[in-house]
Amino acid sequence: MTTATQPITGVDFVSIPTHDLEAAVQFYGQTLGMPRSMYRKDRNFAEFETGNLTLSIIDAEAMGLEHHPTRNLALQVQDVEQVRGMLEERGVQFQGDTFDTGVCHMAFFADPDGNQLMLHHRYAPRTPEDA
Repeated sequence: MTTATQPITGVDFVSIPTHDLEAAVQFYGQTLGMPRSMYRKDRNFAEFETGNLTLSIIDAEAMGLEHHPTRNLALQVQDVEQVRGMLEERGVQFQGDTFDTGVCHMAFFADPDGNQLMLHHRYAPRTPEDA
């Protein structure tokens, strides 16, 4: 519900640029295993669902935009090490060891276009100090 004090009610999608739509569709759909909800090669984009946010993979330059890789998009998983192992078997190369912050686990990697992604799992609840 939009109000005068809170006009933004959510985020519908995040765009992730690619130079090669076919390769990106393969990576997000097959390698990462995300369900594809839209694929419009003629319009230079495809969409994948994460459960709470749509990732819109776009050929930015074909749309008249500049290609700027995404930085640090956190993909929520239940078990970082399990998913990391599965993705490593599929050829994904991670940047360093899995990081434990004391409240979450993170494992960093990139897609074929250099968009920076991470597997993320929060294992400790937020506290009032986090607000």
